Amino acid sequence: MMARILRRCPPLLVVLALVPVASGCGQGGASAATTPRPHCPSALAAGYRHLADRVGAPVYCPAWMPSPLVGKISQSGIGSSGDAIPAVSRNHSYMISWNWAESDTGEVHVILRGYPGRTTIPACVLTTSGGSQATHKVPCFADPNGHVRVGPIDATLYTVNQGADQWHLAYAWRHGGALYTASQHVAAPLTYDQVRADLRRILAHLVLVSPGG
Repeated sequence: MMARILRRCPPLLVVLALVPVASGCGQGGASAATTPRPHCPSALAAGYRHLADRVGAPVYCPAWMPSPLVGKISQSGIGSSGDAIPAVSRNHSYMISWNWAESDTGEVHVILRGYPGRTTIPACVLTTSGGSQATHKVPCFADPNGHVRVGPIDATLYTVNQGADQWHLAYAWRHGGALYTASQHVAAPLTYDQVRADLRRILAHLVLVSPGG
């Protein structure tokens, strides 16, 4: 097929046709070298520095979030419009949840988590009802469905999740002896594929913020 195309093309057009192919070969080409790295927006940075100091471990600042979310977190523990209040446990694990919903247009719900000092998937307690109630532990993130590598992040997609991440798609990855997750609710009008694309874009724009940074 390529031979037939080359025979039909004038020499100049053949050269032009080959240029995009050559520039796309390999890694770290001109476009990659000139693509700026994401940075934590100044309007968000103070909140993530405060959280990193609070948990004593690096945290991720989202330089991009699906509209209308902006990724801002509260330092004071008092939420305001568009801000999320991080929930921090005694073991320094944390959860940040942004939720926007309108009755006519649907919902956008994103959660970022970090588990300093552990790299294994945590367990969630489920209560089943029937003849008698019983509780049992299950993985909070389950049913792995492939990997994605975005910059330094090598994340696994989980499609069956518990707690606040139920009905979400969740990506989980490890860095510096800690487990991190990013999840988003699959809710109309968003589809599975749209949410997965949103999460990959979130991953591509995560910026690590270290304590004391």
